[in-house]
Amino acid sequence: MRIRPEMGVPSDLYRGAPAASMVTYRATLRDRIPDEEVPVTQTRPLPRLAIGLALIAVLTMSGCAAPSTSESLATSASSSPSSPTATPTSTAPATDAPVVVEELGRGEQEASVDVEVTGPTQVAFRRITLKPGAGTGLHCHDGQLIAVVEQGTLTHYAPIYPGGVHVYEAGDSIIEGPGYVHEGKNEGTENVVLLVTYVIPDGDPLAETDLTHCDPR
Repeated sequence: MRIRPEMGVPSDLYRGAPAASMVTYRATLRDRIPDEEVPVTQTRPLPRLAIGLALIAVLTMSGCAAPSTSESLATSASSSPSSPTATPTSTAPATDAPVVVEELGRGEQEASVDVEVTGPTQVAFRRITLKPGAGTGLHCHDGQLIAVVEQGTLTHYAPIYPGGVHVYEAGDSIIEGPGYVHEGKNEGTENVVLLVTYVIPDGDPLAETDLTHCDPR
């Protein structure tokens, strides 16, 4: 509101007056200035339509600026370095072959092999492990034994060898005939592993430890 100079109110005093003084001056001016010369400021209420549009705009901006809770969780989970990551695992493809062959061992034998057992026969297959210092003990067989040294060094004591002893290495094969007393020992520093096939008369032990049933030495 501008105050005319001819009304006698110093403009500099009005400009620096506190709020209470301003009210006093306005009341004084209303008494001295005719009603038609005092400008009156009126506040018009905002139309309801404008208020509604403003609210819609605020809500829209809030929705765009703030992500939903699920989106925030998904973003934090994907960006967190400590979140576990699923690693796909591969499985061996199944074979469609109708026959699967697994070779367990192989040994060489220079002499011919003749396996013969009279009457009903039992066939057994074993893997025998002899730790260092261990042995089979003295025994004999009523039938025959065919073995392969899978691992280690076997010292074999039997009367069929010159000097009564023979050393078998990994990859060698062993043939033991019926009747005679013999023994295998592990005199090395690692395990000896034998793959052994027994061809023995049915009902007899695979290894006869009662030496009275064996041939005299």
